[in-house]
Amino acid sequence: MRSILTGQRYPRQLLTKLVQRLRSDGDVNGLRASLIKALLHRDHRKGFTKEAIPMSLELENGPLAYRLGCLFAVLEQAQRGALGDVNSSIVDRYYGTASSVPYSVFPRLIAGCQNHLSKIRKDKPGFAVNLDKQLGSVIASLPHSFPKQLTIEQQGQFAVGYYQQKQSFFAKKDSLPSASPTPSN
Repeated sequence: MRSILTGQRYPRQLLTKLVQRLRSDGDVNGLRASLIKALLHRDHRKGFTKEAIPMSLELENGPLAYRLGCLFAVLEQAQRGALGDVNSSIVDRYYGTASSVPYSVFPRLIAGCQNHLSKIRKDKPGFAVNLDKQLGSVIASLPHSFPKQLTIEQQGQFAVGYYQQKQSFFAKKDSLPSASPTPSN
């Protein structure tokens, strides 16, 4: 409350606790993502961080940790498309490691995703094409190697990227403009 009234930084402990909770249960919901985003936005406005978090899904200009979160959401979508609801998803098994030590887990997850994509291609070819495009655009936005470790702020960026990418799967696609006949002269 003091931070809100005085316009100062939010307490670091709040971000730390949020990130710890996410790593332990992997439940990145709207409230948690909003709190993290508010913390990171205030830090950016006050000059404590260089990188701003995009307001909505944006791969081109988002920080690296944010884009890794987007990649994680696409990998989860591939697993869900191939296997349906499973007892232990990649979020349950790897969220904590992926958000803190991406170097150790992302190469394995991407290799596993190729198996999921081949299964999806057999059952749902259109979905596989869309998933392949999303995966390609996210991977194209990343550097050639994964970072060894992410700071608490970067782990927050990861969570926001994951949440925004996951929400984009539920967004309505813009309807195609109807083809109207051209007036003849």
